[in-house]
Formats: sequence, structure tokens, C-alpha cells
Amino acid sequence: MVSLWGSKNGDGQNNDLDNANDEENSQQQSRQSRDADERTRLLPPRGEGYLDPDDPAVSPYNLFTVRAVRYVCVLFLIISFLWWVLLLVSIFVSPPMMHSRGSGFFDFSFTTLTVGNLLIGLLFFSIPSKAMEISSLVIAGLLLLDMIIVLAVQRLRSEEGWVGIASVIWATAMALYNVMSDRVVAWGKQEEEERLTGRKETRRTLREWCAVLTATVIMIVMIVITLFLTATLILRSRDASLKPPGERYYVDGDKYKLHLACVGDVTFDAHHKKNPTVLVEAGEYPFEDTMDDWIYGAYQNGTIGRYCYYDRPGFAWSDNAPSPHSAGMTSDALSEALAKAGEEGPWVLVSAGVGSIYSRIFSSRHVRDVHGLFLIDGLHEDLLHRIGSPRRGFLLWGRGIISPLGYDRLFGAIFKGRTREDRVYGRSAYQAGKFIKAKLQENLVANSLTKNEVSQARNIQTPNTPLVVVSSGIEVRRDKEWERKQEDLTKITDNLLSWDVVNRAPHQVWLTLEGRTILEKRLGELVQAK
Repeated sequence: MVSLWGSKNGDGQNNDLDNANDEENSQQQSRQSRDADERTRLLPPRGEGYLDPDDPAVSPYNLFTVRAVRYVCVLFLIISFLWWVLLLVSIFVSPPMMHSRGSGFFDFSFTTLTVGNLLIGLLFFSIPSKAMEISSLVIAGLLLLDMIIVLAVQRLRSEEGWVGIASVIWATAMALYNVMSDRVVAWGKQEEEERLTGRKETRRTLREWCAVLTATVIMIVMIVITLFLTATLILRSRDASLKPPGERYYVDGDKYKLHLACVGDVTFDAHHKKNPTVLVEAGEYPFEDTMDDWIYGAYQNGTIGRYCYYDRPGFAWSDNAPSPHSAGMTSDALSEALAKAGEEGPWVLVSAGVGSIYSRIFSSRHVRDVHGLFLIDGLHEDLLHRIGSPRRGFLLWGRGIISPLGYDRLFGAIFKGRTREDRVYGRSAYQAGKFIKAKLQENLVANSLTKNEVSQARNIQTPNTPLVVVSSGIEVRRDKEWERKQEDLTKITDNLLSWDVVNRAPHQVWLTLEGRTILEKRLGELVQAK
């Protein structure tokens, strides 16, 4: 009995196990045969060793290579930022061995672009995208073209100097590094996803899509900026082919070149005494586009036999001088250029506007060689605060910072037919970075160094030097202080030949027929004065 019941119990238990196994197998087969739906697991269970794709542990930073690339990017950003600060300071004060004969705004722009490029790369480092990679490649290609232009064009190479060349090469290298780092992060992200989740992740979160969109928009803006820089460099290379009418001479220890030109031959009077040469100092804009017409007309009419003119540092064909730079420093540079050209006095100094400050300083430093002074609506030293105001300086600095984009010069060249002559010394010359830098330098020291120099010049000036003053009637009526200061300019020597106020003439008196007639007449009298 016992064995019989035991045998029956054993058989029952086995049957129960078989039935349970059959039921489980049938359930598994049912689950396997069921079509996949939204509840079907896309990844193996965690028990099999894979992580969820959204797990923070799934990161490209797990790889040392990715971390090393990021650390190097941070290092490059620090170096670029320090270089950016140094270039910013050099706009106002030139450090030793860092003066560039150009404006210095282009190297600052390239470095600003480099800092921005590296910063964007770091902010969106862990979210690589095809748009970011393509944008970085485009920027790198444009910067490579910029580098080739700067190195290939001799005039640009000399103006930018080693500082500008280093800046554009560094900008190109950093753009290429950004492309490489984006590829490395994309590779590291894929490697970690396959290792930790079992497959490459193709989806993005909303936050990641927003980051990609933001990075793409910023990179497009940077591409546009780089395009403008490239187009402006091409325009500068075109302008560099315009030859100066005179010669360019190294001055101030060969730091930069000054353009000087003379028209006419040296002549002598009946007593074999050398006739005076008219030395012209332009006003607010280059001589070639302002005073050249009436001076050359006086030469053609025989009123004067010979004249010389030069471009102040940053004007037309002259290079920019190191900062800070005062009117007295310009006068010394002119003296050096005249000596190298073999030009000697006696001089009749003709100047207009702010140029009168420069000619008065030059006269005080060459009292034996100056035959006469001719001031055309000249700026008085007590009004230097007008060109030395902080607001004007800030506006000039801001204008200089964006000048490498050259949007106004490009617009003029494409739609208004502006030529090389217009951009170098003509009606578009004020848009050039060199010109803006010269005006900024003038602004920075107008109320300090320059004012002290011209005040000293007034005390040194010999009282018997013949003097002619011609003033703008419009300016005199408009500004009573200007009228008082014009009258005071007639007293800088004791030998005033004449003071004319041309009724309807603007600040540039020679623009009217009456003004040009009076100017030529007075100039002839001054040259013939004993």
C-alpha cells in the first residue's frame, strides 16, 4: 500500500511539473510570436549588462582621448584670450616689437574670431553635429584663404607684420582644430553608446536639438563675418597695387614708412638765392583729395615754382605709427623723411584745419628754414578738446573694431563704383582702418602731448616770420569761439601780412571760386615776401 501510494504521489508531482513547464513554454512562444508594439523593449534588460541611453554614465567623456582634446581646447582658449588682451592694449599703447605698420584692427579681428570659435566649440563640445562640422570647415577654408592673401601680397604682409601673420595663422589652425575635435567627440560618443547601450543612439533630446540649433545659428553668423573679412582683404590687396606718386621713406628707427612727394624743380632768384618751396600740410583728410587741385593750379599758373606734400601716418600711402603718437612726433618723422629725400628749405608752410597744429610745431623746430606760415581756417590749440573728447575716442575705437568687416567699402565698390583711388586717398579713405587708427591716435593725445607741443611751439616761434591767415566765413558766423580763436591765430607772430575771412566759403575754403582766388593770391604774396 505504502509503495503504491508513494508511486502515485510521485507520478502526480511529475505530471504537475510537466504541465507547468508546458504552460510556461506556451506563454513564451505566445510572447515571441506576438508582433512588436510600443511596449516592446528596444534594449535588452538591465540584467544583461546594458545601460539606458539617457543614463548620465553614457558619455564620451569616459574616453581619455575625448577628455584630452577638451583640455587642449581650454588651453588654446586661454592662450587666445591672453593674445586678444595684448592686441587690445596695443591699439592704445604699442608694446616693444609688436607694432604693425597697418591699423592693428585686422589681427584683433582674427583673434576675436578665434576666441569665439573656441568658445563655441567648448560650449557645445559634447553635442557634435554635422552642421557644426560643416560650418567649422567653411570657416577654416575661408581663414586659410585669408592667410594665403596676407602672405602672398607684399604690401599686406608688411602692413600686418609678424603680429598679423601670426594671428591669421593661429585663427586658421584653431578652426581646423575645432573640426578635428568635433570628429573626435562624435567618434567617442558612438563608441560609448555601442559599449554601454548595445547600439548607436540616433535620437536627440529636445535640449540637444536646441543646442544644435543655437550652435548652427552662431556658426552661420561667424561664417558671414569671415566672408566679410575675406572680401575686405581681397579689396585691400587690390588697393595695394596703386603706386604712390612720390616715395615712401622709413622713419622713426625704420618702424614705419612715410609718403613724401615733390612737384617742380628747385629754382634760384637773381642773387642765386634758393627760392622757397611750399610744404603743404593737409587738414582732416588726405592732401590728394582736398588741397591738391588748388595747389597744383597755383603751380600751373606760375604762382609757386615748387611744392612738396606728405601723408601723415595712417593717411593714404603712409603707414600707421606706433601708439601713442602726437603731432610733434609726426613733425619729427616729416623732418626725417625730408632729410632722407635730400629736401632742404627755405619752406613756406601751408596748412589747413588741424594740419595747422602740425605745421606750427614743424615751424618751431625749423625756425631758420621757415620763410612763412599760411594758415587756412586753422585749428587753435585751445580747441583741441573738440578732437580729443572721450566720446569721440570711443566712437573711433568702435568704428575701428568693425572696420575689418569693410561692409561700407564693399558696398561702395560693388554698388557705387568706388575705385582704388577713392579708397586709398579719396572720398572713401575715411572708411579704412589705417585712417581710423590715425584719427584715434590723434584723439588720444590731443589734449595732452599735442597741446603741450603746440603751446611750446608758440613760445619758440620767431616773431618776424611772415604770416597769412584765411578763415571760413561760414565757420566764423556759425561759431563765435572759432571767430575769436581765428583772430588769436593772427598774433602767433608779429609779422601778419593779411587776414581774410572768405564770406561764403566752408571750412575747406578752396571749394569756392572766391576762396581759391584769395588763397592763390595770398600764397603768391607770401612766397615773394622778404
